[in-house]
Amino acid sequence: MAAAAAAARVGLLYDERMCAHATPDGEEHPENPERLRAIWRKLSGDGVASRCMIMKAKEAEDKYIASVHSQSHIKLMKSISSKEFDSCRNKIARKFNSIYFNKGSSESAFLAAGSVIEVTEKVAAGELSSAIALVRPPGHHAEHNEAMGFCLFNNVAIAADYLLNERTDLGIKKILIVDWDVHHGNGTQKMFYSDPRVLFFSVHRFDYGSFYPAEGDASYCFIGEGDGKGYNINVPWEHGKCGDADYIAAWDHVLLPVAEAFNPDIVLVSAGFDAALGDPLGGCCITPKGYALLLTKLLGFSQGRIVMALEGGYNLRSIANSVSACAKVLLGDKFRFDTPDMQPFESSWRVIQALYSSGSDSDVEDLPDAIASVNVIQITDGIISESLSKLNLDEDKIETKTTSSNVTVEHSSTDSAEPQNDGSATVSKGISSLSFTWRSELSKVYVWYASFGSNMWTPRFLCYIQGGKAEGMNIPCFGSHDTSPPRGSMWKTVPHRLFFGRSSTPCWGTGGVAFLNPEINHTENSYVCMYKITLEQFNDVLFQENRLVKENSKSGKTDSPASPLVGLSEIEFVSRNKAIHLAPIKDSWYSNVLYLGEEDNLPILTMTCPLSDVERCRSGELTLSPPSKTYYATLIRGLMEGKHLDADAAANYINAAATRGL
Repeated sequence: MAAAAAAARVGLLYDERMCAHATPDGEEHPENPERLRAIWRKLSGDGVASRCMIMKAKEAEDKYIASVHSQSHIKLMKSISSKEFDSCRNKIARKFNSIYFNKGSSESAFLAAGSVIEVTEKVAAGELSSAIALVRPPGHHAEHNEAMGFCLFNNVAIAADYLLNERTDLGIKKILIVDWDVHHGNGTQKMFYSDPRVLFFSVHRFDYGSFYPAEGDASYCFIGEGDGKGYNINVPWEHGKCGDADYIAAWDHVLLPVAEAFNPDIVLVSAGFDAALGDPLGGCCITPKGYALLLTKLLGFSQGRIVMALEGGYNLRSIANSVSACAKVLLGDKFRFDTPDMQPFESSWRVIQALYSSGSDSDVEDLPDAIASVNVIQITDGIISESLSKLNLDEDKIETKTTSSNVTVEHSSTDSAEPQNDGSATVSKGISSLSFTWRSELSKVYVWYASFGSNMWTPRFLCYIQGGKAEGMNIPCFGSHDTSPPRGSMWKTVPHRLFFGRSSTPCWGTGGVAFLNPEINHTENSYVCMYKITLEQFNDVLFQENRLVKENSKSGKTDSPASPLVGLSEIEFVSRNKAIHLAPIKDSWYSNVLYLGEEDNLPILTMTCPLSDVERCRSGELTLSPPSKTYYATLIRGLMEGKHLDADAAANYINAAATRGL
């Protein structure tokens, strides 16, 4: 055992000074100093600490923090604990999202950032084979100019940037950051979103955008931009209760193939343990041995050079047991991982397939048989395919590494798992019988759908809800899952330019169809008929407008996407930003959702083309065409039905839109 420990050279950083950061008046808070102390007691009691190289914290220099944070943010974090802020410290904290400050916060924050730099540098230099940094406050939510979610500085991002830009002599050119905290690593994602040197992987609860930090960019469709496109991967669970089987599936079918292709020089783990069984905030069910196996699967990369930096985790027993299990993996201990009769949730397979799909049926064959029975969404540009394409490797030829030379994992399929007895509920076996579907959630949320084309005529719009076709249509609609009629309707005008683009459609034949220019123009007024429908129905309309609903020739049934394009997080995003271009259908005609305001405290949404299509129309790359006779007649009927225009006024309105250039 001593020889293994000596060969492993595992660093363990713990410093009581980081326990000085606490709530200002001693009130209870999940992110408290006892988190570090509980882990340290466990590691000491298990004999783990004595087998590691113990390290003390070191404050980060401002210039290294400035690589990812603004000067104003650094200045505030440095001074917030000083005497001059005694009277206003709490008031300043309230301006942030889920943040507190006290007289020890500044020192703790600089120590946490410096500690992760310190251990990362030693692992990169070969002085340590791997390391664990027991730091707080955590970091992965902290953004360029903002503390949030218990996080003051983004410790892992600072260390990654330090290796890439300050210590180029160490030869670290590619970094894999694995964020297994139950919450999305929003700060880290934004800091490397366009940087191809960093492959960022976050697996987290998303709950259709309702789980903290409740931002749309935690969705799987956010894959990076510019040179970094394909180097950002989100695995967003749809609900809680996800456990060992779900995470192992995400590793085996998402993370490991891409990591193998990326071939990182070092792996940094944002090691939050709030997805652990019994955590009061996470609601998930990973066991300590589950974490050990996830870490083991990463040891096959970068010659086992791994740094674990503590993030979240708020059940003292589960976080201590989980860190101890991971430390033993790094030390080379063998462990037994039992695999009882448990499978990932059906929803987890849906998420994985949504990431993996490239629009080809063959993709499904590469995944377990369990996926074959799941109605999966097909995405034009699959995230996995995008990543592998960027990395210039054939996904079919990838052999993932699941163990390293100094770690042995014994698997058993007969013995039942033995999660730690921390008083929490046990992991359910098999696919849960609980109904965690997006449809049931979004059926309770109402929006106004603003129609400006043929859907202004109610009989035609009801085809999208109840199926069938109205007069003038060449093909029928499939209808929505919920065929309930709208709960109300009303008319208004919006400051957007109506125009007619494209040259033909299967439904209306030769001629253009209606679009709204996404740009606001207060000299323009376009009529819209608004229908009060559920967000589930809005997604079904969006599916049909973009031809995502297909008839299955084998079963005779219709297949529609298994995940919504617009969930609660997208509603929040579009309300702030006025538009959201839906990446999974970015090449479709109506892939841009606009926010047109509110009515009765409900958002008004419509769907139109992206701004890039407007530019293509202006340049002549895309055709501007007047509507066909049948489409024209349907528009007139809709406008007259609203009783705002008579036949002549309606005709003049449509003719003006069809003949004016953009």
